[in-house]
Amino acid sequence: MTARKDLFSRALSAAPGRLHMAAHSHHLWPDATFDAQVQAWTDAAALADRKWDKALGDVYPAAQRLVADELALPSPDTVVFAPNTHTLLMALKSAIEPRPVRALSTDGEFHSFRRQAARWVEAGEVELTLVPSDGADFAERFLDAARTGGFDLIFVSHVFFKSGFVFDRVWELAELSRPDGPWVVVDGYHGFRAVPTDLGALADRIFYVAGGYKYAMAGEGAAFLHAPPGFGARPVLTGWYAEFGDLEGPPGGVGYTRDAQRFLGATFDPSGLYRFVAAGRMLADEGLTTPAVAEHATGLQRLLLAKIATGDAGPLSEAVPVNPPGGGAQARFLALRHPAALTWKQALGARDVIVDVRDDVLRVGLSIYHDEADIDAFCVACRELA
Repeated sequence: MTARKDLFSRALSAAPGRLHMAAHSHHLWPDATFDAQVQAWTDAAALADRKWDKALGDVYPAAQRLVADELALPSPDTVVFAPNTHTLLMALKSAIEPRPVRALSTDGEFHSFRRQAARWVEAGEVELTLVPSDGADFAERFLDAARTGGFDLIFVSHVFFKSGFVFDRVWELAELSRPDGPWVVVDGYHGFRAVPTDLGALADRIFYVAGGYKYAMAGEGAAFLHAPPGFGARPVLTGWYAEFGDLEGPPGGVGYTRDAQRFLGATFDPSGLYRFVAAGRMLADEGLTTPAVAEHATGLQRLLLAKIATGDAGPLSEAVPVNPPGGGAQARFLALRHPAALTWKQALGARDVIVDVRDDVLRVGLSIYHDEADIDAFCVACRELA
């Protein structure tokens, strides 16, 4: 597959001197999302109060279908959207009845869970067991810990945000999941539309949380949760949108829908969903499947690593590749560990070459708007760091 810079003409031309090598972070928005953003404004102006008829009656279901198709879910009704994953995590945790919640996770989770979980522990709301996420034996250690029992919540990433490690055995956790606990929650943010993912056989047993900010190319405001039926019927943290539809609940009490909308919040900005749908339809129309895009990105990763190894990228040859492509699923970014990672990131940024850093790990994210010429230009910039 060749690069599709034509689909990103607005974002690329907006900063023609920039070399954006951070598609894993703030993925550039395709042109289709500009039109979608304008459409959201136009609908709000033309329809006013009735814009919600379109937003909730047309755009929202289309977004649900895109997620269901990408993940091979049996029904789009198990998908609920929110402005961010933190909102969804708060609602999900509130639906767990035991207090304190006994949770199992890792020391490598993204900040939306890491920080909130730490605060829950301080408040006495959660008892947290963390498994170190480094080491070749991580998968076995985490699965062993999960199988010991005694947990209400098991939360873990499919693709780890710092190292790019793909936890390809994460789906085995579904064997442990029960409506009365434990609940298995998979953070799929770095996996959704990056690593081909089929939840068809597991959809009745696991939660899956992700969103549009990264590889779905839609920007913020379109996080989502797949919520299996029978798990968490009555979240304590609830918004008034969760009472739209066929309700069930105690007589005279607070009712909830039977589908995933039981986790809905309240009034939100629907423009993120407009962009999410536009980007998803663009990918489908252009035949840009997740496997195809992943193959393109992995090819560029291999090329970059080869150039780093031969010294074409200057001091990056001193870094340790944390997640070089192998025979299995691959994260959509390269993680390079070196004590000077932050210094390199800042120096590259001064040259308008955008990468990012997590602790001592430099991350380089590649996508369909990158080609071999971009790899060459990146290496030139890196050589200037010496």
